Amino acid sequence: MGQCYAKNVSVAGDDAVADIHDPAQSPLPSAATPAKGTTPSRSSSAAAAASPWLSSLPADVAPSPARSTPRRFFRRPFPPPSPAKHIKAVLARRQGQPKPSEGTIPEEDGGRIGGGGGGGEGDRPLDKTFGYGKNFGDKYELGKEIGRGHFGHTCLARAKKGEITGQLVAVKIISKAKMTTAISVEDVRREVKILKALSGHANLVKFYDACEDAFNVYVIMELCEGGELLDRILSRGGRYTEEDAKVIVVQILSVVAFCHLQGVVHRDLKPENFLFSTRSENSHMKVIDFGLSDFIRPDERLNDIVGSAYYVAPEVLHRSYSTEADIWSVGVITYILLCGSRPFWARTESGIFRAVLRADPNFDDSPWPAISSEAKDFLRRLLNKDYRKRMTAAQALIHPWLRDEQRQVPVDMLVYKLVKAYLRATPFKRAALKALSKALTEDELIYVRSQFNLLEPHKDGCVSLENFRMALTKNATPAMKEARVLDILSALQPLSYRRMNFDEFCAATISPFQLEALEGWEQIASTAFEYFEQEGNRVITIEELAQEMKLAPAAYSIVRDWIRPTDGKLSFLGYTKFLHGVTMRGSNTRHRR
Repeated sequence: MGQCYAKNVSVAGDDAVADIHDPAQSPLPSAATPAKGTTPSRSSSAAAAASPWLSSLPADVAPSPARSTPRRFFRRPFPPPSPAKHIKAVLARRQGQPKPSEGTIPEEDGGRIGGGGGGGEGDRPLDKTFGYGKNFGDKYELGKEIGRGHFGHTCLARAKKGEITGQLVAVKIISKAKMTTAISVEDVRREVKILKALSGHANLVKFYDACEDAFNVYVIMELCEGGELLDRILSRGGRYTEEDAKVIVVQILSVVAFCHLQGVVHRDLKPENFLFSTRSENSHMKVIDFGLSDFIRPDERLNDIVGSAYYVAPEVLHRSYSTEADIWSVGVITYILLCGSRPFWARTESGIFRAVLRADPNFDDSPWPAISSEAKDFLRRLLNKDYRKRMTAAQALIHPWLRDEQRQVPVDMLVYKLVKAYLRATPFKRAALKALSKALTEDELIYVRSQFNLLEPHKDGCVSLENFRMALTKNATPAMKEARVLDILSALQPLSYRRMNFDEFCAATISPFQLEALEGWEQIASTAFEYFEQEGNRVITIEELAQEMKLAPAAYSIVRDWIRPTDGKLSFLGYTKFLHGVTMRGSNTRHRR
């Protein structure tokens, strides 16, 4: 098990397989000295310093303009022996290298990541105009450099005009000369768009302005003087107490829940990308570096591998993922806070990826015996390799380890997705979910009640489509429009003509996959089946059951054992399987336009 001060290795770093030294001999780099191999900000152009603001220590489908990245289907249960080869191919394309490295796995679409990102660029010059202001020198007085990365650098500056006149800011300077592909140009454009759209949350770095000239793009942001979360972990000897860790994790989850509701997935959450506003011990944290981030619509999947190796989720390596990948990264950060070690470690990138895909976190060695069972349960529900079983950020904030009745719970997009599926379900499926809802534990009901109350029910205790619309629009930012989050309301149109009481809302908003991750799942399922036997179970043929699950005739044999031969009704096995459904691989793959 490597210590938290082992050298960080990036999934999309400068080297496809970085030189990893013994963790005890190779401390993680500070913000002032970015390491060879730390994650560049998404592309050759979007990256600046590893930490673009002042340090307390001394001196990620990344969409293409065409949005047509194909998904790669693997015949084996895991990606090829060296997932790093995919990243080498991505980097070659993003940096404009003429040939991929030896051993890269050829991609569909002629080996081009992002479909069309590099095509034709040798025939016509790239358009590197962004439409930003041209008056950077008139508005800001540039100061000393405070950080440098492989493709850019960050400087102090003082505002000379506008609402922040006299204020110190951080300026991320991105060289246009390094923008060698259409993808890299689009990366910069999208990073600025995301920062501008999301700015306003207490735990998100403030965006002030963007300027350009013939040579550079200048991104002007809030200056955070308290240093990285990584610095503070190291200053504590690699460990936080549970109470101190909770303060950090709540701030991380709060901003992650906000981003996910807006339709933004960060894709590079790690201690280096959280900065403290001031040097005070009680300072607020701010998430930075949206160079790998992307807008994502509800129910869609991204498919290219980006991020940092130690924090990358299994489904990212499988090239089909969504916002749940950020939750995995939060789990890794929490694990490091509590014990000072990374949960998945190896001396090569490929070794790290194999550990992420196959190994389980260690909860046996010191200090884990002294850490609360609630904290360990919290981590297990974040670091579940099945993304469907992971908690969302909103759910994590209400987990017993973090629960605070005084804290406002954020609206959870998962509720909208589950209600959408419930409204499209058959009466038989709804009966199965209703039985399951009656067996919920009080911990699970607390979450459901909090989400129901956020919808501000009518006086009769019911909610309608208008309640769902109001809850979304109350939290809307320009990012929601870009990610087309509000489109999900069209799937809830049946609620225009009727209302949903709490009991039905409870049945509609529970996830059998998440419940299966609970230690008490067997008892919950057994109790639910008793209710189902009394109120919902009925005689059903193999053909009817297969049609309920939208299976082709060739797949009827899948459900044959789910029906009791004695009375033709669902057995306990059949009931639990029916709740989960049959997932056909690749059915929900996102194909970029």
